[in-house]
Amino acid sequence: MTFQIWGWRREDASQVLAWAPHAERGGAMPCKTLATKDPTAVERANLLNMAKLSIKGLIESALSFGRTLDSDYPPLQQFFVVMEHCLKHGLKVRKSFLSYNKTIWGPLELVEKLYPEAEEIGASVRDLPGLKTPLGRARAWLRLALMQKKMADYLRCLIIQRDLLSEFYEYHALMMEEEGAVIVGLLVGLNVIDANLCVKGEDLDSQVGVIDFSMYLKNEEDIGNKERNVQIAAILDQKNYVEELNRQLNTVSSLHSRVDSLEKSNTKLIEELAIAKNNIIKLQEENHQLRSENKMILMKTQQHLEVTKVDVETELQTYKHSRQGLDEMYNDARRQLREESQLRQDVENELSVQVSMKHEIELAMKLLEKDIHEKQDTLIGLRQQLEEVKAINIEMYQKLQGYEDGLKEKNEIIARLEEKTNKITVAMRQLEQRLQQAEKAQMEAEDEDEKYLQECLSQSDSLQKQISQKEKQLIQLETDLKIEKEWRQTLQEDLQKEKDALSHLKNETQQITNLKKEFLNLQDENQQLKKIYREQEQALQELGNKLSESKLKIEDIKEANKALQGLVWLKDKEATHCKLCEKEFSLSKRKHHCRNCGEIFCNACSDNELPLPSSPKPVRVCDSCHALLIQRCSSNLP
Repeated sequence: MTFQIWGWRREDASQVLAWAPHAERGGAMPCKTLATKDPTAVERANLLNMAKLSIKGLIESALSFGRTLDSDYPPLQQFFVVMEHCLKHGLKVRKSFLSYNKTIWGPLELVEKLYPEAEEIGASVRDLPGLKTPLGRARAWLRLALMQKKMADYLRCLIIQRDLLSEFYEYHALMMEEEGAVIVGLLVGLNVIDANLCVKGEDLDSQVGVIDFSMYLKNEEDIGNKERNVQIAAILDQKNYVEELNRQLNTVSSLHSRVDSLEKSNTKLIEELAIAKNNIIKLQEENHQLRSENKMILMKTQQHLEVTKVDVETELQTYKHSRQGLDEMYNDARRQLREESQLRQDVENELSVQVSMKHEIELAMKLLEKDIHEKQDTLIGLRQQLEEVKAINIEMYQKLQGYEDGLKEKNEIIARLEEKTNKITVAMRQLEQRLQQAEKAQMEAEDEDEKYLQECLSQSDSLQKQISQKEKQLIQLETDLKIEKEWRQTLQEDLQKEKDALSHLKNETQQITNLKKEFLNLQDENQQLKKIYREQEQALQELGNKLSESKLKIEDIKEANKALQGLVWLKDKEATHCKLCEKEFSLSKRKHHCRNCGEIFCNACSDNELPLPSSPKPVRVCDSCHALLIQRCSSNLP
């Protein structure tokens, strides 16, 4: 696209019409120069100059405007038109019917693949409802990129990838040459501008992109007006600067007071830091002293432990030999206790199941009370529920028999444990008898020693040797006595432990007896439930009889109602309260229809019977209808 404008010598006109031949003193260049230039290069230069003017004018006007730009701002509209022409230059046209490469939307769509942050713009453009053509999507994309202040970054990614751009542009296109890089560099200056553009409401598909050159061709009057506007803008800027200074001065005073308070708090913190450092040094010294003392104590304890370990090992060897039999007995008792605890848990679980079954039975009974109003269908459901309750009771009885067998087994186990404890006591008594025999032997040895001493006094040195031998025997006996005493102490401790185990077993037996009592109570409750069940069966049978009677009555009523034409017979489900006394219906308060008005009343409000014209027999009537009929009868009488 070439533009030829002649006869302008002003500086503004020379910038706008850079593509025109240079005219000096009203003269024109010869035609040979025009013929030699490449038309595509001229088009690129023209578009570059127009882009420079539009970007420069947009930045200057936006800064002087001092606010965010709207979509109606004329320099902004012209900028988008110029950018559209730049992107359209050298675009390939294919023969395919649905090809996007006929418009600038094709190369702009590539930006999503090259620049991941541009995916949001692409998705938002596709989601816009009013856009139908690819050109409209491209225009919306340019507006969103300007608002994001990333138009230069997005287009730079496109220019770098010339291999991909060659699919959409010719080799001589503006985006394929250096002019495209220059335009992208100019677009960086647009990051200063804040724009708020409404893309949804605009008709971007049908807009016509025409460049308005009058905005860039300036007269002397326009220059004077611009100078005035610049002066006014400078005055307004000075005013705003003075107001900001006043605000800052007000904030400076408050900042000074804060600084003073912070300095005071800082001095206090420094003093506290010094005190804390001194305390830390003292604590570190105390820590070192304590660590040295701790090491000394550890050395002493280790030596003592080594000595005691040797003694303990010897004692353990002797103790293990004596402990084997008792350990076996203890392990058997422990196993039995575990089995009993498991049985107890099973009993408790079954009891909880029984309690839950009891609650379920109570809920079933409540449901039976509510469902009595529903005639034969509800009676069948209630009978099924009662059969299920029977099966549950049979299962409960079988479980109770199983619990009784378990209790018998537990009593047998307790008897076995008592026999084992008796055996242990017999063994302890035998050990005590041995100790008594040893003490008697010691006494006899002492008597013999006294006798030998008397004989040794009478005899000579030969007997002294015998005395020394006897003394050695005494020492050995004393050591044996000490060992036996230690054995006795260990046996007493084992006896105390076994007594504690017996007491624990007794407590468990008491708990088992309590469980038996609870079991008997549950049996009583079960019998009571059975009685209630039988009573309810009887009540259900009575209700069945009453329902059969009520069916016969209903048939009579239906026959009577055939004669009634204008009356409305209410349904049982619609009525929940009596119409006169307004009390809720229940088992004690049953529903009754008035044969005159068709409404539903309780027994107290409809216990009257009168013959009606439809039926010669006396029929149930509510109190209000009864009073009205009596008044009519009295008025008809002479």
